Amino acid sequence: MANFRTHIQVASGASGLLAAGMVWAGEASLSQACVLWLAGSLGGILPDMDSDSSRSLDIVFRLFGALAAMLVLLFGQQHLTLVDTLVLGAVGYGLVRYPLCWAFAHFTVHRASLHSILANLVFGLLAVVLGDRLLGLDTDMAWFTGLFVFLGACIHLLLDELYSIDLEGRRIKRSFGTALKVIEWPAPLPNLLLLLLLAGGWWLAPASPDWNGLLARLLPVSHIW
Repeated sequence: MANFRTHIQVASGASGLLAAGMVWAGEASLSQACVLWLAGSLGGILPDMDSDSSRSLDIVFRLFGALAAMLVLLFGQQHLTLVDTLVLGAVGYGLVRYPLCWAFAHFTVHRASLHSILANLVFGLLAVVLGDRLLGLDTDMAWFTGLFVFLGACIHLLLDELYSIDLEGRRIKRSFGTALKVIEWPAPLPNLLLLLLLAGGWWLAPASPDWNGLLARLLPVSHIW
């Protein structure tokens, strides 16, 4: 499979090109493009969260820890003293970063349910919800953020499959077909959990946008002509 550097470089490059195209076509501001570029880059490493020794796992749970601390700070601003807020924020970060990260690594299997299109949809939809409810992005921008996360995660799966093909040896490695798949099967409980997360994300997400208009803004090819 592709290594960490390849995943982050390719996902970052593809996301950067898409975001730059939107800025050039006047469909996004420079600051919005930076958010989308970061979203696509993050999506490019999310499927490797299920690898116990992965740098992706470390980076993602650092970000989740920071997100937990941010939520505590927002709550504490309204209801707690400064000292209590800072202490709870540090505790929130520590709980997510260490015990939750350990549990996630312990109970997941690499290249299983998180290496699937279904998981990528969950990643993207959760990004939409966080962008809308936590970051206060407008509806279209929230959906763009989720779409970039989804595309970055799909690039990850595609790269893993491409690295399963040995062109010089003219053979296909045994790992071929374990990354780019719709769902992991048989894995009823993980798939059910992902479906529940998908349903919950859809319920919490802002109103579904005009997809034709959204995709036209994402790929503003018509502006070239």
